Amino acid sequence: MLRAVGLGGALLGVVMTATPSVAQTASRIDAIEAQIKALNAELAHVRRDMAAKDADIRAARAEATEARASAARQSQAQAQARPPALVSAAFVPGSGQREELTLGLGAAHPAMPSPKTDFTSLNSSGLTASDQDAGNTGAKGTFHLGGVTVQLGGFFEGTGVYRTRNEVNDIASNFNTGIPERQSPLYHEGELRGSARQSRFTVLTQGDIAPTQRVSGYAELDLQGAAGTANSNESNSYNPRIRQVYGAYDNSDLGIHVLAGQAWSLATMNKTGVTPRQENLPMTIDQQYVPGFTWARQTQLRVAKDFENKYFLAASLESPQTTYSVGANGTGVVGATANYNNPGISTLNPGQSYSNNVAPDIIVKAAADPGYGHYEVFGIGRLFQDRVSTVGNGHNNNKLAGGIGGGMILPILGDKLTFEARVLGGYGIGRYGTSQLPDATISRFGSPSPLPELQALVGLTGHPIPTVDLYGYVGTEQIGKKSFDVAGKGYGYGNPNYSNAGCDIELSAATCTANTSGVVQGTIGGWWRFLHGNFGTVQAGAQYSYTQRSVFKGTTAVGGSGNKGTDDNMVFVSLRYLPFQ
Repeated sequence: MLRAVGLGGALLGVVMTATPSVAQTASRIDAIEAQIKALNAELAHVRRDMAAKDADIRAARAEATEARASAARQSQAQAQARPPALVSAAFVPGSGQREELTLGLGAAHPAMPSPKTDFTSLNSSGLTASDQDAGNTGAKGTFHLGGVTVQLGGFFEGTGVYRTRNEVNDIASNFNTGIPERQSPLYHEGELRGSARQSRFTVLTQGDIAPTQRVSGYAELDLQGAAGTANSNESNSYNPRIRQVYGAYDNSDLGIHVLAGQAWSLATMNKTGVTPRQENLPMTIDQQYVPGFTWARQTQLRVAKDFENKYFLAASLESPQTTYSVGANGTGVVGATANYNNPGISTLNPGQSYSNNVAPDIIVKAAADPGYGHYEVFGIGRLFQDRVSTVGNGHNNNKLAGGIGGGMILPILGDKLTFEARVLGGYGIGRYGTSQLPDATISRFGSPSPLPELQALVGLTGHPIPTVDLYGYVGTEQIGKKSFDVAGKGYGYGNPNYSNAGCDIELSAATCTANTSGVVQGTIGGWWRFLHGNFGTVQAGAQYSYTQRSVFKGTTAVGGSGNKGTDDNMVFVSLRYLPFQ
């Protein structure tokens, strides 16, 4: 029997078995073998076709996988080039990467708010104590009403303060005239005070006009107002106070952001770009912060432009106000009256003086977040006006003032330590400093006379463990004098002929003018977030500060120390509950 190969061999075996008696000729055998070869060739062709199809399938699968990966990379690149939402970017220390943040004058808070090492916070939103002061709102407390998103924020706080000098003040210290001289019994008394008035309530509403256009409104209130009936005797009744209330429009396609209402001044340093609610506020419990900190909260119209979310340019027209200082002898204008401020009428506080203003303060700022740290430079332009009058006649006086400032935030040691510095120098800028030194005095001709001033602050903030923030600041505000004499009497600010004779003697009947020449403070403190969960965050804080107030030299008794100045030691403690953090 012939040996069969493959399928052809099997078929031949069947044929030969079925017909064993048939004579096989050589030609028949050759024909069968030819058929077998043909069948084997056909099978080999089928195998090659199947292998080719398997290779095509594997190639198609690989091509599909690469196409999906390519599409994902392209989508990510497009998102980085122009995010569809309103976003900015901030450097994440130690990572070499940029973290996307919510951008815009009316945008919600970012999850990672700044290059100021806010990366170890216990809060689910990634915010530290300084961010809470800045008024950020978190993911908790968010709900929707129609097409509007509403975010609730704020905190409830109980605070205590002890001062070695009795300022007769609440949680916001007075670093200028509030620190008493030795002439006053208050200098020799301590002051212990408890307060819940720093508790804060915030609401942010947002609505999208289009994927890249948003309108929003933000309101922030505390309880640090003090109407005429407010007291601490029994009910401890104090009234709510506006901190910020503004509306905003953001267009991320054009990189344009507009704000109108009361907000932190554009002169206040930011953490990223020029984004509101990302102000770089000192982390102190003291709500007057630190001398050298440049700030104001006031009505303004602000327009900002971002360039690739790395460079920013903004201009703001802000509500003006000028603070004056004249001595006990008056303005010194001979034969005329200089009208430079007046008490409020109607809905303005009659117990406060309001200056004469005819133009807004103009502030222009450029900021950069190039990938390491935050940098900014800004300028302030101001116009002061008063009127000198005689019977039946008078004229207005206008005087230009302003200054130039800048600042930086530098992350060092990864996310564990951050250095910051800021400075502002110029004429007539006192109201933008936390010590509230005067802007101007009155010249011998009755016109406003802007005073030279320098404000500077440096600080370190650290995050040794995720639940702890530590901080230390040193700040100063120094002011120059402008004075003159008429008929043997001294006028202006810092006149050496002013009397400081009574400053060093308790209950002295002698005069104690004591015009401030400078304020210096060093402060340290920290926050510990010891509870956190769905209920929110509970944190405790402590702060110590030493403040020294120097005065311009005046006349004193022989051997007297009336030109010595004064100082104050302050200790603060705080317990806060943040339900939405």
